[in-house]
Amino acid sequence: MDTQFKKGVLELIVLLIVHKKDIYGYELVLEVRKVLEVNEGTIYPILRRLTNEKYFETYLVESKEGPPRKYYHITELGTRRKEELVQNWKSFNQKVNCFIEEGE
Repeated sequence: MDTQFKKGVLELIVLLIVHKKDIYGYELVLEVRKVLEVNEGTIYPILRRLTNEKYFETYLVESKEGPPRKYYHITELGTRRKEELVQNWKSFNQKVNCFIEEGE
């Protein structure tokens, strides 16, 4: 998939995943990889930005496999942002699909 396509939809995918359940960073990377091929270095800056913008809150949970894990929890503001992006995506997708169909 084109890098620019990925870049434009990653925030939405991350918000959708965290909306389903609280999740820690590496687990989120694995979930995103089910949809898009990404590396950890792409996801963590998005998590940091979304947390700084108050779309996520974080908390630590002890892990049997190493240091405590930082979990991400979507806030009410994050839920509103997710809903806004979903509507934008649906509208964008519909317009592009119509344009493609008209051109064929």
